[in-house]
Amino acid sequence: MKDLDTPANFGKFQDPRRTAKGEERASVALNNPGTLWFNTGTLCNIECVNCYIESSPSNDRLVYITADEVQAYLDQIVDRAWPVREIAFTGGEPFMNPQMIEIARCALAAGYEVLILTNAMRPMMRKTVQAGLLELHAAYPDKLTLRISVDHFRPDLHDAERGAGAFDKTVAGMAWLRDHGFRMAVAGRSVFADSDEDSRAGYAGFYAEHGFDIDAQHPGMTVLFPEMDENVDVPEITTACWGILDTSPDAVMCASSRMVVKRKGATSPSVLACTLLPYDRAFELGTTLEAAEQDVALNHPHCAKFCVLGGASCSA
Repeated sequence: MKDLDTPANFGKFQDPRRTAKGEERASVALNNPGTLWFNTGTLCNIECVNCYIESSPSNDRLVYITADEVQAYLDQIVDRAWPVREIAFTGGEPFMNPQMIEIARCALAAGYEVLILTNAMRPMMRKTVQAGLLELHAAYPDKLTLRISVDHFRPDLHDAERGAGAFDKTVAGMAWLRDHGFRMAVAGRSVFADSDEDSRAGYAGFYAEHGFDIDAQHPGMTVLFPEMDENVDVPEITTACWGILDTSPDAVMCASSRMVVKRKGATSPSVLACTLLPYDRAFELGTTLEAAEQDVALNHPHCAKFCVLGGASCSA
């Protein structure tokens, strides 16, 4: 049983088959796995106020994954004939992982598009990392995208989440990527209550000011994530909701992706249903991609608010 008995969601999200009202809970089948995610480790150079994974300079609940472990899952993709086109990396801060360049090289050499989520701060700006990125960009110029976390286009609001001076450091990293021709995307947040239209206009102005070639209107290039607050009341998703909401389970993130993590003390990595629930054992699907082909019950507030009602996806 998950510890979700907050006042807002008391009694909900307990049974993977039935909602608190006794209705049949919706589930999602993996029917078109287009993205395989890897968490590179939860250590991060900063500690953000609303980090869903609680990354920090001291959080090592998910330890560094290795290039050999990543390669083993790339081999499994071929064995299982998954139609994966994208390998994506998140953290923590991926560039804290000392093998990040080699890990990305493995995925690029296998022919996949690679997405790396980063804050573009000091770990990415180390000389050895810059040299490795330049090598990857030269060898695979159209395959690598770095998605930069810019919580808000206003420095004060971004820094309120990430600490004083964080905005300027991130912009400096983005400027380096711009000057060397890297493809960039941005991940923003909806916590600030701006409308989608106002947010995208604000990001467009930010990009124009700094000469960043990023499309503010494209939802895959400027991704605006809804908030994931388990203390906010959200409805449970039943099988009837697909018709009521006029949506399909195929549109939910766990229909098209899985995430690999390595827990502290574990002998091998595990495969999870999605990127949003790294610590919830109920969403752990085994150690292999074959085991991870099972259906996923939408038995968490994030499933409802972020994926179904929010229509959000972490993938490009």
